This record gives sequence, C-alpha cells and structure tokens, in this order.
Amino acid sequence: MNHKDLDVWKRSMDLVEEIYKATSNFPSSEIYGLTNQLRRASVSIPSNIAEGAARKGNKELLYFINVAIGSVAEIETQLLIAVRLEYMNEDNTIFESAIEVRKLLLGFRNYLNKK
Repeated sequence: MNHKDLDVWKRSMDLVEEIYKATSNFPSSEIYGLTNQLRRASVSIPSNIAEGAARKGNKELLYFINVAIGSVAEIETQLLIAVRLEYMNEDNTIFESAIEVRKLLLGFRNYLNKK
C-alpha cells in the first residue's frame, strides 16, 4: 500500500501546512512551547500513516493509525489552549480540518478492522 495514494494521508499533509501557517502568527515566546507542540503533533499524523503503510500487515498499520488518532486529539486540545490564550479564534477553519482528519482516520481504522 502506498501511503501517498491514501486520502487520509493527503488530508493530514494539508493539516500540517495549516498548522504551520497558523502557528507562524503565535508569539515568539511560544516557539518552544505551544508552537512546537502543535507542529510536532501535526507532522506525526502523516508520518505515522506512512510508517504504518510501509509495514507488513494490517495489524501494524492499525497500531500507527491509532497513534495518529492520538495526535489529532493532542492537536484539538492544543488548539483550544491557543484559543484560550487568544493566539487564534475558535472559528478558524483549522478546527474543521482537524475534525475531518480524525473522521478519515476513524473511517480508515474501521475499514482495516473489517478486513
């Protein structure tokens, strides 16, 4: 399975780009804090999808998909923290993107579990 052909991988790559753009407006004092955490969690999603797809078998792929789902949960929490700290607005489309990626990951996991 080529991870680059997966819609969930493509959409998670878009999310990485959105996170990087959004965090570029965060205060410079956050470069080693929230900015770094959000960026690392976002990069983790497509990276785990790619690593799982490169492994042999659905059991290993499922493990990495679950890790990616955990990273989306981190992002959702960190984005809410950014809103509370007034670094961004809650109406930012990045929230919708994170939810979309989570739904795609859950759907992919369900598909793999049925195989």
